[in-house]
Amino acid sequence: MRLRRSLLVLPAAAALLFAVPTAAFADESVQVKLDPLNNSGASGTATLTATGNGDLTISIRSTGLVPNSPHAQHLHGSVDGMDFHCPPMSADKDGNGFVSTEEGLPSYGDIFISLTSKGDTTKASGLAVDRMPTADARGDLSYDRTIAGADLPEGTLRHLKDLHVVQHGVDANNNGKYDLEGLGESTLATSAGLTGIPQEATDPATCGMVTGAAAGSVPVGGVDTGDGSSLADSGRMYAIGGITLLAAAGLLVARRRLRGEN
Repeated sequence: MRLRRSLLVLPAAAALLFAVPTAAFADESVQVKLDPLNNSGASGTATLTATGNGDLTISIRSTGLVPNSPHAQHLHGSVDGMDFHCPPMSADKDGNGFVSTEEGLPSYGDIFISLTSKGDTTKASGLAVDRMPTADARGDLSYDRTIAGADLPEGTLRHLKDLHVVQHGVDANNNGKYDLEGLGESTLATSAGLTGIPQEATDPATCGMVTGAAAGSVPVGGVDTGDGSSLADSGRMYAIGGITLLAAAGLLVARRRLRGEN
């Protein structure tokens, strides 16, 4: 009877130990500090959260943007190990005093996810200004959206640290709006078959790279180490090792009681 009671303790303890790896599936967040580009005067912060169920939540708060205007915004970069970063002003190859989207692409990479307010989030929606967030009358912009895991490109959550947030839309002639008088027509838009879109609307205004884990987040795996495996694997190792120790301890106790030891 004593032997049976000793062995019955093992399943309950094992259940507790197997609970360790579940921490690997907690929400993981990284913060992005948005710095001004093209002397826009805009700035902000973005929080990218890989949720435990595989979705991606994006929260952006920016100030100093062109007021009452839509601002195209994207996650740029790749998940293929390329070393992308925010472009310096020296990327301005045509010498007009502004880094265009095309001039910035070699630095921060192509569009990875379009941060629209609704609908499609692929590269195809990169210039969908009708579905991009609009700054208010003070130039402040708030954006919150959760993109379902099924709609994310492969590898997104494992490589958040490799992606950058870029917001577009500058006011080159300081008249409080986008117009053709500022920088002319957008070469990016015309290359996509769109006409009449000002260059001001597509030049980048802010860019930010991952600066670290957000407050209250659980910085594990892909966000900080690139493969998402470390905590999950170590948790399983601890659980398996713990079960082994429990089993050994249970057999030892059982043997001692069979021999009549204390």
